[in-house]
Amino acid sequence: MSPAPAPDNDYNQALAEGWLPIREVSRRTGVNPVTLRAWERRYGLVVPHRTPKGHRLYSAEHLARIESVLTWLNRGVPVSQVKVLLESPAQRLRQRSENEWQPLCQQLLEAVAELAERKLDDKLNQAMALYPPSTLCQQLLMPLLRELDLRWQGQPGAAAQRAFFLSWLRSKLGARIYHNNRQLSGKPVLLINQSDLPMEPALWITAWLISSADCPVEVFDVSLPPGELASAAALLGARTTVLYSSRPLHLERLATQVMDAGLVLLAGPCVEIHRSELAMHPTLSSLPLASTPLDACQQLQMANVL
Repeated sequence: MSPAPAPDNDYNQALAEGWLPIREVSRRTGVNPVTLRAWERRYGLVVPHRTPKGHRLYSAEHLARIESVLTWLNRGVPVSQVKVLLESPAQRLRQRSENEWQPLCQQLLEAVAELAERKLDDKLNQAMALYPPSTLCQQLLMPLLRELDLRWQGQPGAAAQRAFFLSWLRSKLGARIYHNNRQLSGKPVLLINQSDLPMEPALWITAWLISSADCPVEVFDVSLPPGELASAAALLGARTTVLYSSRPLHLERLATQVMDAGLVLLAGPCVEIHRSELAMHPTLSSLPLASTPLDACQQLQMANVL
């Protein structure tokens, strides 16, 4: 480990020596400050140096340890079991972790079936405090959506459960996006629901992931008439537009929108529905595609949008 800053160093001098504040560590790793503090306080996973005034400072070794933590989390290992895997090579070799996500997913499914908003909120708040957004998306939210879709097919009470859950999810993620937008500046990413379904849940998860990468986000949860996409993007000064749909699209209408709007990413299950047609289309064959929320964020990172 790097030597600790001398006690008489002030905060700015420590930064000049290469130590990183928690906000910069969050920006580089994608783990928000609340989660970093929870890892430190509850599990001793990443323990930064502290200045006399209590500021947390992180070294390159701390950053490497955070990346190791994320590797295990993205394999499905619960955060409570990560420390022993980092510190015990023998345990690491024989690690076959009990999956913490399955019981948590089951608890959320029960809360949805009971229309229990507080229970649903409490469980997700706890998970959000401990895991970065990308891990939550991969390990919990997308599997939860898939399981709910299966349960809602022709089941009594499915319409009420669907309306309850999707309204809650949009409100939950929308509040976080709004809070982030209030603290961010710069051009937003515009996300537009292209399907005839209100409240596409993966659209809001995509928006939340983008927002969590410190990028302002604007979400239109209804499709726009032909010709209005480009003007809306121009008025917002959008850095790019993400068009999302879980349903089939009218490809010629889409081509007109893409030509008018400039840089566009097409996202959602519609990508797999139309993949072969898109590959052969004279206008849409070069369109960036992303079938999942994580894919969408990776595409935007590759395009230097995020």
